[in-house]
Amino acid sequence: MPVKVKNQKFTMLFDWFDQGGDGVLTHDDFRAMGELFAALAAEDDRENTTAMREAFEEWWRVLLEHGDANGDGRIDRQEFLDVMAANVTAPEHFEKAVLAIADALMRALDTNRDGVLSKDEYVRMYDALGIPPVHSEDAFRRLDRDGTG
Repeated sequence: MPVKVKNQKFTMLFDWFDQGGDGVLTHDDFRAMGELFAALAAEDDRENTTAMREAFEEWWRVLLEHGDANGDGRIDRQEFLDVMAANVTAPEHFEKAVLAIADALMRALDTNRDGVLSKDEYVRMYDALGIPPVHSEDAFRRLDRDGTG
């Protein structure tokens, strides 16, 4: 993927993670993201809520350890772009930080436990994350290449 495209994606991700809206990422932002994702699971689904919270904690740990260039305990936009490209997307960190969230999220959202996300499960996820159903329904339609729903 070209660097320009990666930076655009990472910039959008930074803006989403910046839950405090103050232009820097903090541990509180990542705790809030963990809670946002954990809230998508059923109330009694401790395994997946814990996995999502722990994965966001791991992501924060990697960002802080490898990206906090000025040592202030916060990650600014440029630090984020640099650390995402160099460390978070590296295989040794990607699985524990990013894929762990995706795996737990998919398990939590697959309410009928058939191993796939239906249109309703997919739309519910994005609706809970603040994406209007009209957009996620269209995205699902484009992703569902064989039309099986």
